[in-house]
Amino acid sequence: MLSKLLDKFRKKSPKRNKDTGTSLERYIKSFFHAIDGIIYCIKNEHNMIIILIATIFAVILGLIFKISEFEWLFIITICGLIASCEVINSAIEATVDLITTEIHPLAKIAKDTASSATLLLCIVALLGAIIIFIPKIGGLL
Repeated sequence: MLSKLLDKFRKKSPKRNKDTGTSLERYIKSFFHAIDGIIYCIKNEHNMIIILIATIFAVILGLIFKISEFEWLFIITICGLIASCEVINSAIEATVDLITTEIHPLAKIAKDTASSATLLLCIVALLGAIIIFIPKIGGLL
């Protein structure tokens, strides 16, 4: 009975266009597709350059001020989350552009809310940076 239900589900489910090859070959291809996505964002999304510069700046400040392990975990995590969120934002924007080239209120909402997710993480990162670095900078004065 269960196998019949599963067969019906499989027949109705759309098949994804996957690469052929062994499992290892598919994992390697998948990895390089992900690298292609990162390269695309670095080349075409100006916010990704700003994120990378801010990440480098935060790492340099962390090295200069010898921040704690916990502070490093925050810096690394928030920088990774911001970059990941920006990549997802780019994917959402590309998908909306693929679906319609017309100016549509729902397309605007999709794009605006996707980019607002990155902005919210940037605000959290700024607050974290203030908490971590302002006391250390104040100690130098």
